[in-house]
Amino acid sequence: MLFLSVSLQSILSKNMTFKELGLKSEVLKSLTEMGFEAPTPIQLEAIPNLLASDSDLVGLAQTGTGKTAAFGLPLVNKVDGKSRTPQGLVVCPTRELCLQITKDLENYSKYLDLSVVAVYGGADIRRQITQINKGVSIVVATPGRLVDLIKRKSISLADVKYVVLDEADEMLNMGFKEDLDMILESTPEHRNVWLFSATMPKEVERIAKTYMSNPFEVSIGHKNQSNENIEHIYYSVKERDRYAALKRVIDFNPEIYGLIFCRTRMETASVADKLGKEGYSAEPLHGDLSQVQRDRVMDRFRKKEIQILVATDVAARGLDIDNITHVLNYNLPDDIENYTHRSGRTARAGKKGQSIVLINTRENYKIRTIEKQIRVTFTAGVLPKPEDICAIQLTKLIDSVIQTEVKEADIEKFMPQIMAGFGEMTKEEIVKRFVSAEFNRFIDYYSNAGDLNSSGRDSDRGERGDRGDRGDRNDRGRRDRSYDEGREDRPRRDRGSEEGKTRFFVSVGQRDGLNPGGLLRLICDSTGLKSGNIGKIDIMPAFSFFEADQAETDNILRKVNGSEYEGTTVNIEITKNKGGGSDRGGRSGGGGGFGGGNRRASGGSGGFRGSNDRGGDRDRSGDREGFRPRSERSGSDRGERGSSERGSGERRSGGFGRSSSSFRGK
Repeated sequence: MLFLSVSLQSILSKNMTFKELGLKSEVLKSLTEMGFEAPTPIQLEAIPNLLASDSDLVGLAQTGTGKTAAFGLPLVNKVDGKSRTPQGLVVCPTRELCLQITKDLENYSKYLDLSVVAVYGGADIRRQITQINKGVSIVVATPGRLVDLIKRKSISLADVKYVVLDEADEMLNMGFKEDLDMILESTPEHRNVWLFSATMPKEVERIAKTYMSNPFEVSIGHKNQSNENIEHIYYSVKERDRYAALKRVIDFNPEIYGLIFCRTRMETASVADKLGKEGYSAEPLHGDLSQVQRDRVMDRFRKKEIQILVATDVAARGLDIDNITHVLNYNLPDDIENYTHRSGRTARAGKKGQSIVLINTRENYKIRTIEKQIRVTFTAGVLPKPEDICAIQLTKLIDSVIQTEVKEADIEKFMPQIMAGFGEMTKEEIVKRFVSAEFNRFIDYYSNAGDLNSSGRDSDRGERGDRGDRGDRNDRGRRDRSYDEGREDRPRRDRGSEEGKTRFFVSVGQRDGLNPGGLLRLICDSTGLKSGNIGKIDIMPAFSFFEADQAETDNILRKVNGSEYEGTTVNIEITKNKGGGSDRGGRSGGGGGFGGGNRRASGGSGGFRGSNDRGGDRDRSGDREGFRPRSERSGSDRGERGSSERGSGERRSGGFGRSSSSFRGK
């Protein structure tokens, strides 16, 4: 496979305009109306190449560099709108990104006779099928829903000429390897594949080698390298001080418009709830919100009615918002690649931003690993002192008062009452009282606050903090072997296939569109568990089985029961094994039954395992919680999953415009 790499300097030296790239006049007219001016580096190199020839392409660049236009403009330029079957196919990881790309393509092709249809999970599939049957030029899809349509024979990819895989590393991280294989195998042999990714792990390289021919590579920076406009800072604190440290960072940056990343839904909800109760303009984005609620939160965040969004990696995938000033990592993610995607939410479109990480005293080695893997340098930050925070917040208050509009006509009639109320007070006394009315809570909070910075010498014992943070089990004094470079060759503990597991019956199966990856995502997304807690998965036509750690039995029964999969309510219960026979008594057919004792055996109909069944083939290392580069792990060794975020629970909203907006969190 031939890779042609392009340096950033050679791109910038071209000084080309969109008009010189060879785009149709109709597309240029749309770009002018959208306010597009100069192409970004990846657009400068990708667009002319894709327009000039039918070739495959690998585009490596961080989020915010203009990747959507880099493939979207050539795509709408080349697709023939007269065809009623899809000629262009864009596959992306999440519903949010799917809708965003669809909107962009519609804008690019405003003056062209093209039809763009978005297909994604969590929406009425019948309506999507109707849209496809009316005729479509370009389909933008999430992998799971597209596979469902292919299996139903509701969509034909036989005429597809151009396949775009956007955020390929994200899709593989979410467990869509088998889905992507099926999609690509359903397209013609001579179609072109345009693959775009922020990182280049081995799984992405495998797709390039398998489905692409001599791809042209556009690489903005080094592979897996973070955006150079991002400043990376870490603060080392005791575990019990993690939330207090987060508040200090926010208070020291009163103009923050940021994202806080947490590992689990439980932690996300907890942090957002604490911030909200203390007056911060913060809202959560996680799997316990319905799709309608998620859309509402995202819309308010885009409009800056919400100042801080607290999210899981899953919920924030595909999030495309400009002007985010800070990414705050409440905890480090399990995968290094996820840190690249997190930090890439800031410093978009050439702007600068900060990615801030809170670590406890035993996690310094993780910072070194990230630095080596994605070629960044972290600055060891020192949390600001209380007096410094008070000073910057006081300045913010003064500026806010000075800039306040005085509605002379409205206030004039109240002036006699105002002047009489202040009586003989001097100007200085009045100013002090007005400032104190807003500032006293802030002063009270920080008056007895100490230094939260912690050195690596602190033992941190007994300071574990919120045990809802499942990712911090390494704080118990054991360093995760898998996280350290040079320790990958050590033998891993084998926990065995059955010992310590509970077996569950699930009321949905293949006929409901369920596959092993979908069930795994549903379980992990509903419970906050990692894939390492889940054992064997067996998908039957009408129902399914899976195994999980016994300690998580109540958690799984409580949170998975009643959830939904593609519109179908999911019911689960513990199975009862009777000797070597079947689970759930008479549910067994012939051939050893569905619930036989040793389900790893492939004989009979019992223990059905498709090639994409990740349940039994995962690495069962006991040291599961730390992260290592995905390129060094098996394709099935993944962390939190889930592309469908369901649930309920409306939260009140914050906002910039509160009466005490300058002093949140006192």
